[in-house]
Amino acid sequence: MSGHARDQKPKAGDSEKITINLGYVDLGHIDLLVQEGFYANRTDLIRTAIRNQIDRHGDALRQAVTRKRVDLGLRHYSRGDLEAARDAGEMLDIRVLGLATIAQDVTPDLARATIASIAVLGALHASSAVRAALADRMR
Repeated sequence: MSGHARDQKPKAGDSEKITINLGYVDLGHIDLLVQEGFYANRTDLIRTAIRNQIDRHGDALRQAVTRKRVDLGLRHYSRGDLEAARDAGEMLDIRVLGLATIAQDVTPDLARATIASIAVLGALHASSAVRAALADRMR
């Protein structure tokens, strides 16, 4: 995975905050690398390390994405999308690697009537009511 877009700092709405626990020695090493000017800050080092591991396993990741048949990147499901699926008598199997969003105006009943399963590797943004309605369909 290479390219300019990946190297840009994510905007607040384009990223998900996570928390990790590190040992004191690892944290000290990170701080020393920052202090020595190798990285701008702790976050810069951690992002770089994660990207390096993703690059290192790039072939395996591409094969897994193909095998699991997931949509890469951002995938938004609007109320209109779900109503169209319902009207066509279709049930959706949602598989996303990245960010999946379900519009805020989607009702729990519409979500249950149109989404057979949902698997998101990354983040899912949906109302708490829709999440609760789909809880038994999430993988």
